[in-house]
Amino acid sequence: MGHSVAGGTPAELMDGLLARAQNGFEIGEAVLSRARSALMHQSELRSCRQCNEPSGPRGYTTYRHVFLLPDGSSLLLWELEHNTGPDDRPQFELYADEDALALAERRVHRCIGGARWEELDGLPLWLPEQMLQAAEPHAVQRAYVADNSADHARRVLRRAENPDRPGEETERLLMTAFAHDIALAPKPRRRSGGPDATWCRFYEHAFLLAGGDEIVLWELEHNLTRDGRLVCEVYLDEVSAELAADRHARALGVDL
Repeated sequence: MGHSVAGGTPAELMDGLLARAQNGFEIGEAVLSRARSALMHQSELRSCRQCNEPSGPRGYTTYRHVFLLPDGSSLLLWELEHNTGPDDRPQFELYADEDALALAERRVHRCIGGARWEELDGLPLWLPEQMLQAAEPHAVQRAYVADNSADHARRVLRRAENPDRPGEETERLLMTAFAHDIALAPKPRRRSGGPDATWCRFYEHAFLLAGGDEIVLWELEHNLTRDGRLVCEVYLDEVSAELAADRHARALGVDL
């Protein structure tokens, strides 16, 4: 099975996903509009399963496409690639709802004749080894934009749920922000198996202040909660965000 992720803008990626998806008509206009308005995007492998047969390998792969929106939140779309059709050619399906994706994965899993789905619950999904290693430090290349930066900073801090989030002094300094840059941090994580997979993602929000100083907020977005609820936390440094993710994972007894 081969997969090519379109580059270019988020709108171009969205159009490419729709063009090859057999069920593209199921994605609502509101979702399409939000994805096309995204500031940036990132595509990543979520899972892969394969069953070897005399006629050749059959399997399916799931990709997660993350769209970073202008308000600082993110939109997730899942793409399922499989070769269970009559001619074994790659087929693609697109989902905005993870529960619908789980049903599709179960359907395709039955088609490839693998182990019973129930036997796979709790087992880690296969991910390539390079995605399980800590990401190397990356060179920071800022692309600052002057677009209501102080208001963006307020929104980031307002949605933070951690009690040790940056306090009033940081809020006061950020009131002078006149430009900002948002980046998805390349920090791959191991996820647990099954439809209720755990995940987390890091964002860097860099702000230029009046006088030339810079403040960087590290946002941790995750579902490492008892009920799987999506949570956002904000920290003043990368290490604190990393430690928080590891602490939440240990509390749930899962590996990241």
